[in-house]
Amino acid sequence: MNFIATKSRVLNRGIPPDSFLQNLVSWAKDAPESLFTPRPDDHGETDIYTDVKPQLGPWTSLLHRKVAMCEVLRVLAGFESSWRPSTGADTTNPAENDDETYSAGLWQISYNSRGFGVDLREYLVQHEVTNGAVFQQRMKTDFDFAATYTAMLLRHTIRHNGPVKRHEINPWLSRAAVAEFEQLLA
Repeated sequence: MNFIATKSRVLNRGIPPDSFLQNLVSWAKDAPESLFTPRPDDHGETDIYTDVKPQLGPWTSLLHRKVAMCEVLRVLAGFESSWRPSTGADTTNPAENDDETYSAGLWQISYNSRGFGVDLREYLVQHEVTNGAVFQQRMKTDFDFAATYTAMLLRHTIRHNGPVKRHEINPWLSRAAVAEFEQLLA
């Protein structure tokens, strides 16, 4: 795979390594379509597709939505972990004080995020994730698990990840990277 636009810099975090981009493309090829289909607006939260539509939309197809999610995950991983999957709890955040609240992995998600949706809790049960310590380990070591869970969470809310909630990722989202992801997935 030849990465050009998807290697674009994110803030002061650098550029994503090829291994991250290869994992992201591989994940997207097999990811469930339900992660990318439109949701009814009655869930009371702003989802990621509503939030980034000005930068990456309007949505023209399911593939367009899928590659937009790839771009969000690319930029968010840069902000949250500088693309380092072993990243653990944010020691500067006093709210991260136990296994429920410690963030972990590329996208810095914590176990308490499961409260945003029944499907999140079901996904964890299906993958035998029964507590925060197991969750942290899976988020750090299982790319497909972490990417799927993060995409599911972003479909429920943008409030769990600070850089998304504060729209810090939005200026770094790239239509050129979306187009490149589309070519890579074709």
